[in-house]
Amino acid sequence: MSGRGPGPAGADHSRVLLGVRGLDTDAARAKVQAALTRLPGVHGVEAAGPQQLLVHYDAGETTVMDMIRAARRLGFLAGMG
Repeated sequence: MSGRGPGPAGADHSRVLLGVRGLDTDAARAKVQAALTRLPGVHGVEAAGPQQLLVHYDAGETTVMDMIRAARRLGFLAGMG
């Protein structure tokens, strides 16, 4: 799931559903959410289901691959879906 939504003029607001293996605890989820939130252009991260996060972001500032890399740097397997 990815899509675009309304936002300020000139902004490219998007969202993506990331699958992240290993989000079995609140601590793990918080760790990944914090890392994603620190990326430029990420406006919000919320739980979307077991081992899934919905990320709201500006596609002009960051990419889905940046998000996947951020999760992988923490030792989690991540991808779209």
